[in-house]
Amino acid sequence: MTLDRRIRVYLLEAHFQFIDVLREPLFSIPVLAFPLVFYLFFGVILNFGGTSMPMPTYLLATYGVFGILGPALFNFGAGLATERDTGVLLLKQTTPMPVGAYFSAKITTALIFGATVVSALFLIAAYTAGVALYRWQWFALAGVLLAGVVPFCTLGLAIGAWVKGRSAVAIVNLIFLPMSMLSGLWIPIYVFGDFMQNMALVLPAYHHAQLALKVIGMDSGQPILLHVIVLAGQTFIFMIVAALGFRRTGGFSIRKS
Repeated sequence: MTLDRRIRVYLLEAHFQFIDVLREPLFSIPVLAFPLVFYLFFGVILNFGGTSMPMPTYLLATYGVFGILGPALFNFGAGLATERDTGVLLLKQTTPMPVGAYFSAKITTALIFGATVVSALFLIAAYTAGVALYRWQWFALAGVLLAGVVPFCTLGLAIGAWVKGRSAVAIVNLIFLPMSMLSGLWIPIYVFGDFMQNMALVLPAYHHAQLALKVIGMDSGQPILLHVIVLAGQTFIFMIVAALGFRRTGGFSIRKS
């Protein structure tokens, strides 16, 4: 396949994947609305006055992570499992589409939805919640948040490689919601006791949130390298788990060329 045809295949698959997800209200509406509604309620309406930290600023970072986590987990976890069980994935395997185009399309879709949520959160924070950051902090925070698509997509891939389509959404929710809470995305992590804070150290969302909070000077004080190493290691583990899942179900045989 020539380079121009390969690029066209990648773009077309990304376009169709995005349109398909956009037409699914059970995915698009919650993924886009939940982080914004929660931030409006907790960061703007309640606006926990008198706390030791500016809560709207703190929640901007953590709900940004929440907004990235949702599209990645559901598009890869639930989406992949459903496409496999309904035969869509098998149909794609009969075409000469490169395997990279399939994964690239899902990552791109998660990135677009995540970027939409982050952009909306930034607008609400700046013009409604009164959040004031330096220009470099806005750009750095956006970059850190969007980078979380990679580890979260691999986590979703690991889920989607193992679960059945009928139970995929429920299982993703069982991982997505508790991890969001225990990672300090809804409630500041310092509110929890020492045991709960130590439990959060194994959760990828916690380390991503700490990197985002580091940009605005509201993290727990752990080294940046620790969070990066943990996320990189977990990404590698999730990919191995996904590979084992595909091998169990006969492999992922979309053509590589």
